[in-house]
Amino acid sequence: MIGFLFNDRECRELDYVLRKELDEMLFDLSDKRTENDMKEAIESRYRVIFRMYARLASPKEISKYARSRTNH
Repeated sequence: MIGFLFNDRECRELDYVLRKELDEMLFDLSDKRTENDMKEAIESRYRVIFRMYARLASPKEISKYARSRTNH
């Protein structure tokens, strides 16, 4: 495990970057033209990015990006 120390501004920037990445992946997952193999790869990456985001965000913010098991 690697640890990082971020100042407040860096945390806000990381929060922003992770949210934008999650938004992009949600868009790609909802696109009907995306093939199933690609969706599986995006889903795998989504779980990793979501766990990273969950370490920074409030529960209210996390709930905006939480996906139900039925969506998979």
